[in-house]
This record gives sequence, structure tokens and C-alpha cells, in this order.
Amino acid sequence: MKHFFSQHRLSLARHYRHRSPRCRGRYFLAAILTLGFISPGWSDDDDWRRLHEDVQAGKIKPLNEILASLNTRYDGQVIDVDLEDENGVIIYEIELLGPQGQVVEFEVNAATGELIGIEGSNIRGMTRP
Repeated sequence: MKHFFSQHRLSLARHYRHRSPRCRGRYFLAAILTLGFISPGWSDDDDWRRLHEDVQAGKIKPLNEILASLNTRYDGQVIDVDLEDENGVIIYEIELLGPQGQVVEFEVNAATGELIGIEGSNIRGMTRP
């Protein structure tokens, strides 16, 4: 399993470059509602199936649940999502663009949904009341 996730990067940035923020939000929401998770860069059907099976089996939480949880606490637009294996722990790395132009990366344990790390500047400027 470690090898599987370490080889694949879920990146949305290239899909968003030429879209307005409003269009990006709609595009992203449509993808979440359709798939329950996102991995547009993957090419191998077996990898898709394994990820889908892990989500369905409850081994990892669907991305839409993780994003909904972040959205209740932080204001921002999703600009990048990665799924990484860090020493056997599957991590969602989610970058948000804040209302003041700041970019903040959130690390979330994919199995538990626990927020385990935040990196960036002006994080308080993204915190919802």
C-alpha cells in the first residue's frame, strides 16, 4: 500500500489555471459530488479501484468529508490536493487560497479526518468565527 500512494499525486492546480474562482468552485464541487474524492492525474484503473475500495471500506475518508470539515473552520478556495503516504499513514495535503491571498497547506489524516498540521502565513486570516 505504501508504494501505491507514494507514486501518485492528486493535483488539481493544472485544471484550475485558466478558470475564475467562481468557476473553479463549481468545477471542484461537481467533481466531489460525482466522485466523492478526486484524482484526475491518475492513469491506472487499478489505482482508481484501490482508492475507491479504500474509501468504500472506510479505510480512508472521502475527500468531500475532509473538505467540509475544513470549510467549517477555515475560509478559502481549494487550489491543490495531494494524497501521500507518510510512514504508513495516508495523509491528505490540501492547499487553500485564503481571502487575503494567502496560501495555507493543511495535512489531514485520511483515515481519521484529524487535522495534524497546518503550514502557511496569516492562518488566522482564514479562521472562521
